[in-house]
Amino acid sequence: ENFEGIYMDLSRQPGRCRFNASGMGWRPVDGEMRMLVNSEIASAQWSRAAKGYEVKIITRTMGIVQLDGFEQDDFDRVKAALKSYYKVNLEHREHALKGWNWGKAEFSKQELHFNVANKPAFEIPFSEVSNSNLAGKNEIAVEFATTENLVGGRTKKNTAAVDQLVEMRFYVPGTAKRGEGEDGASDAEGEDMSAATLFYDTLKEKADIGEIAGDTFATFLDILFLTPRGRYDIDMYESSFRLRGKTYDYKIQFENVKKFFLLQKPDEVHSLIVIGLEPPLRQGQTKYPFLVMQFKKEEDMDFDLNIAPETLKEKYGDRLQMHYENPAYRVVSDIFKGLTGKRITIPSKDFVSHHQQSGVKCSLKANEGHLFFLDKAFLFVPKPAKFVPFERVSHVTLSRVGGSVSASRTFDVTVTMKGGEGEYQFNNINREEQPSLEEFFKIKNLKIKNDLVDDASALLASALDDDDMDDEDVAAARADRGSADEDEESVDEDFQADSESDVAEEYDSAHESSGSDGSEAGGDAGGNDDDDEDMQDAP
Repeated sequence: ENFEGIYMDLSRQPGRCRFNASGMGWRPVDGEMRMLVNSEIASAQWSRAAKGYEVKIITRTMGIVQLDGFEQDDFDRVKAALKSYYKVNLEHREHALKGWNWGKAEFSKQELHFNVANKPAFEIPFSEVSNSNLAGKNEIAVEFATTENLVGGRTKKNTAAVDQLVEMRFYVPGTAKRGEGEDGASDAEGEDMSAATLFYDTLKEKADIGEIAGDTFATFLDILFLTPRGRYDIDMYESSFRLRGKTYDYKIQFENVKKFFLLQKPDEVHSLIVIGLEPPLRQGQTKYPFLVMQFKKEEDMDFDLNIAPETLKEKYGDRLQMHYENPAYRVVSDIFKGLTGKRITIPSKDFVSHHQQSGVKCSLKANEGHLFFLDKAFLFVPKPAKFVPFERVSHVTLSRVGGSVSASRTFDVTVTMKGGEGEYQFNNINREEQPSLEEFFKIKNLKIKNDLVDDASALLASALDDDDMDDEDVAAARADRGSADEDEESVDEDFQADSESDVAEEYDSAHESSGSDGSEAGGDAGGNDDDDEDMQDAP
């Protein structure tokens, strides 16, 4: 049986579909034939779809195959062909049209069915699920794949366009028993647990979000992540790695790893491993294009890979070893490098800070962090992590904002991008780093605009704030301001003298009993200036 104008797996181009005894085939107008052997066809469903009517074929090992574009009159022909060639009955299914957003979720072998009033509202193929996590006490977030290739040879539907559904959330209230709805399990024997947790665990198992423990090549426990913040266990597989946290669970393909950095923090205590992802990791509405891990330099690790020696030698050669015994950050970075095949980028040797470090402490907007200088880019970590290639930089501006004491000891570096892409302002860099930065910018042929102008008031404030300066130096600094200090000082002294005298008289414990003495003192004060000076000093 031949059918024209059929779309396979939501393809953009139609093609010819053919059913015969050996299996099913589909060929687009200008493309290669796609085949499905008869032994793979397990069941089939007929329902209304986007371009007419759809035949959904559930295979034994290859997921779901969707054939869209049939006419209503084609039902009998398709049913007869499937019955004759594959001994499969074509089931007619009507979708729920009530528009309700509440119903019952059921897990089949290949799909998650959301039923409303005992009719399917929509289905989610497990092959399309890339990640899932508990977004709340009763809420599960399901993320859909946005890349072409998935784990295990699964391929994403070739309909990726400008707009694409990337996440769906389910609210699952109440409690349930583990094993409820699963084959071979008894409700009475299952333990009580949150229905949302059961939904989440079942989806992870069905969608293969986390492979079984025996397939892991390496597992690192309780690794501190600065971005996204928290502690995660890392499971590493042949083509992906998984982050397991208390709330979130992610699976990331090695092919999504685009950049890899190993950095030494200027505090001389910690090391950072930074992984650049494309597409970025998503946590709700927040995107994380960089993962930032932090390790203590003194922490050592003794580690053995879970790989057969012949497999290690055949697939990875010298990129991996069976045994590692090094600092923890070095072991993790070496294993990541071996499995991903990505080159590790380290800071440029052309930059050495005033304290002999490869980065400087600064802040980006309200976030404190460290700015590292690579051979071809700037990198600010941990949050928000920013990677700024030199080839996109128009010029660099050195400036100081305000005239306060802190401003006199720090300066700002503003990186202006080409083509009106905006700018990045790195604030509060120690003034001692200025010569090193200027030298680095010159080596990398970056245009420098220097707006650092010494402000007299800022210098004076800095001088007055310096505890090591003696009185002569302070007096010399004040002399630069002319007679302004003298006038202000005389006025302040007169005011303080009066106020101190009034307070002393009013609150003196012997004030009433020494009234006669006070009058005599007042008379003496009118005739003797020296006595007056003695009285002023007494309180």
